[in-house]
Amino acid sequence: MRRLLCVGVVLGFSAGAWGQGIPPSRTGTFALTNARIVTVSGGVIERGTLLIQNGKIAAVGPNVTIPQGAEVLDCSGLSIYPGLINSYTQVGLIEIGQIPETRDESEVGAYNPHMLALTAINPASTHIPVTRVAGVTTVISAPTGGLLSGQATLINLHGYTPEQMAVRPSVGVVMNFPSVGRRSLFQQQSEEERRRQYEQQLRQLNELWQKAVAYNRAWEAYERNRSGEPPLWDQRLEALRPVVRGELPFLINVNAERDILAAIRWVRERKIKAIFAGVAEGWRVADSLAQSGIPCIVGPVLALPTRPYDRYDRAYANAAALAKAGVKIAIGTFDYYNARNLAHHAGMAAAFGLPKEEALKAITLYPAQIWGVADRMGSLEVGKDATLIVTDGDPLELRTQVRYLFINGWLVPLVSRHTQLWEEYRRRAF
Repeated sequence: MRRLLCVGVVLGFSAGAWGQGIPPSRTGTFALTNARIVTVSGGVIERGTLLIQNGKIAAVGPNVTIPQGAEVLDCSGLSIYPGLINSYTQVGLIEIGQIPETRDESEVGAYNPHMLALTAINPASTHIPVTRVAGVTTVISAPTGGLLSGQATLINLHGYTPEQMAVRPSVGVVMNFPSVGRRSLFQQQSEEERRRQYEQQLRQLNELWQKAVAYNRAWEAYERNRSGEPPLWDQRLEALRPVVRGELPFLINVNAERDILAAIRWVRERKIKAIFAGVAEGWRVADSLAQSGIPCIVGPVLALPTRPYDRYDRAYANAAALAKAGVKIAIGTFDYYNARNLAHHAGMAAAFGLPKEEALKAITLYPAQIWGVADRMGSLEVGKDATLIVTDGDPLELRTQVRYLFINGWLVPLVSRHTQLWEEYRRRAF
């Protein structure tokens, strides 16, 4: 691996883009001047300057002293926003959906709480620069499959190794909450068969949770005095100890109305820290979700209604209904190949009732708060990571282009397989 890194540096490959012909990123002291700075957390600064030093935002405001030697980027007519955060993807875990050898998002078996998605991230994925060019600097990459899929990871889309990309190696154990509903149009099970499966899965889940609680209690008792034989070590139950202690949430995929209500009861009864994901029918139970205090990752926004008799715009307006009820929301695209469309999802939510400022926060500040990294990202404040974008317009508008993109102070080239193909065919000679 070390030899591979050296080769990449010598050839000038950008971090996370080996062999893709993407120029290298560079770092240093940058002064972004004459920009409209949308801080998200503290209003808008017209014609301000943002100073980047040592990977952090060193200063931001209308009157910033620019140190000698800083590289000045004149941003007249441009706006600066925090980097966009996609709160649910499989970026880095899947390369080509139809080729099993390029997929590493799912493990064998129903219960894999010990599996870390970070260890399977491919920093050289072509989806990373494609997603980055659209202004998405940071994503949650979550495993799939089974009832407990593994642990989702929060990564920046820049780095030669998964460890370099990691913001938080683990942000929660992914759970696919048992459902009595039909999961897809292709599911052939009868309602009775689905009911029996639901009850069996819920019973197994409850038994596993009881074991995890007992396991944690036994280990805490042993760790207090270290006398006698230690309890038998179990990898799966060990992975659930942070959840039992409330240090890590369950990231619960749940979509149907009655499943959401059942999941709220399940979480409440066990006093578990949880984040819901999907919540396609959240608008039907928005008040219950608000009362539960459980934050929700809403998406995909660009989707069909879950029931044939629902209005065409239910998925588009779901985020607005939840926010209006008082639910803390973030938005995710729930895919890997179009994670770049995050701003489009947020823009559609804004077009169907979510206040524009809230839509922007749902892909910047709110996900940073939900994932526990608001001290590092999500808004433009002194001391936070210099992870930001410079655009020629509102990022929620489809026509807006990203002109500069920084991740941890690295100025990352806005080049991807898509832009390379565009350039090639734009200049074709025949």
